[in-house]
Amino acid sequence: MDGVAEPKLLIKGGASPHTYALRPSDASALEGADVIFWVGETLEGFLEKPLESLGGNARIVELMEAPGIRLRHPERDGNYEPHDHDHDHDHDDGGEDHEDHDDHIGADAHIWLSPGNAAAIVTAAVTALEQADPAHAAIYRANGERVTDRIGEQAGRLRDILTPVSDKPFVVFHDAYGYFEEAFGLHSVGSITVSPDRLPGARRLDELHGKIARLGAVCVFREPQFAPKLAQAIVEGTEARLGVLDPLGAELGAGKELYFELMRKNADSLAACLSR
Repeated sequence: MDGVAEPKLLIKGGASPHTYALRPSDASALEGADVIFWVGETLEGFLEKPLESLGGNARIVELMEAPGIRLRHPERDGNYEPHDHDHDHDHDDGGEDHEDHDDHIGADAHIWLSPGNAAAIVTAAVTALEQADPAHAAIYRANGERVTDRIGEQAGRLRDILTPVSDKPFVVFHDAYGYFEEAFGLHSVGSITVSPDRLPGARRLDELHGKIARLGAVCVFREPQFAPKLAQAIVEGTEARLGVLDPLGAELGAGKELYFELMRKNADSLAACLSR
């Protein structure tokens, strides 16, 4: 939309899409929108009813159903624990191209962490904006081509950064990185489930220490909402180092560079922790 208008972002910073409560200003924005983009109900369930009641005049684009999106239906082993907001359905192994309306059921919703999916999201955005605002179609197309080129160029640079550590095993707090792991050939071996604001009890800490050691994890990656002291207690007594991954860009400023900063920061964090 550069050079035409600026989109309004509903969920800012570190707010969780799973628990977000719509504010009056958000409701007004939805009611006045010409186009609304969302990932889908798997991630943003809070939007389902508001879109029905407030988005009636808008073109609504559900990105998990966009053409070209490759969805993962992961069949994780017992080393990956369900987290509070997992949506458990029957799972298929591997990823597949979107084919029908129900294909997203049970799929991993963190689709933007795949560069290929990010490019498909750009294409879907360009198409929707062209249809809603034909007068500026040429600008949307030119912007889309530029962004898609940047996504491809960055993916090549990130692959160069991550290839040297692609065989190093690591554990995540939240099983959200499957698309990123697939895109760059990374070796995640499990996840752990803990509350972001409460230290686990002694028994649970012992379980986590044992799991980290058993999996041979070089690093354990927390997310920004987890206090460093809590995360440190989880790796204490193991040989694993502690790193930070962020699937949402919680600590990044909104704007045109957010996606590229998000991908680069995650790659740099993985490489820095796994290569030490």
